[in-house]
Amino acid sequence: MTAPADLPAGLPDDRTLTDRGLAPAGGDAASRVLLLACGALAREILGLIEANGWSHIDLMCLPAILHNRPDRIPPAVEDAVRKHRAAYADIFVVYADCGTGGDLERTCDALGVEMIRGPHCYAFYQGIDDFIQHAEDECTAFYLTDFLVRQFDAFVWKPLGLARHPELLEMYFGNYEKLVYQAQTDDAALDARARDCAARLGLAYERRFTGYGDLAASLNAWAAR
Repeated sequence: MTAPADLPAGLPDDRTLTDRGLAPAGGDAASRVLLLACGALAREILGLIEANGWSHIDLMCLPAILHNRPDRIPPAVEDAVRKHRAAYADIFVVYADCGTGGDLERTCDALGVEMIRGPHCYAFYQGIDDFIQHAEDECTAFYLTDFLVRQFDAFVWKPLGLARHPELLEMYFGNYEKLVYQAQTDDAALDARARDCAARLGLAYERRFTGYGDLAASLNAWAAR
């Protein structure tokens, strides 16, 4: 399994991935695999597909903004699986639980499709076992990934009303102590933006290079089938 040195050119912009997702390219139904993923993972997944030459794999992404309403993720996944099932030999769901309270796992079980183990993408980027082992010690940590650093305003600042009501900052983040930037790439510009996010929230800053973590391992196992 190879991790990409650089992300492939021609990727959809973050706004598209946030609001509309990504449609699958399609191909020979008898031999292709569909990864049904969150739009926040699109760049990393496409990078892994290209780096490893997984020519038999297509990617479809649901809008990343669904994370602001996790109750909508399971029915969206179900609709997509049912829509595309006949066109693919296998479909794998590249979501963890993501705040659905077990509903996504139950939906995937009922559909007979696999999903990624763990509570959320922060866990599988860090490594699920390691994240769970240290979760109690980091209950006051607020996490960002590469995608969320780029989309901090769209996913955090504006939805929480902090642009208009900065007095809400203490209510939302008063119990947090640090912002942990889980970096998938070595990017000085993203590091600077993540530092700014921490400063805006009034939190200490920690950068933690995770690479693609268990995401890469899960995709490799599925691709090998």
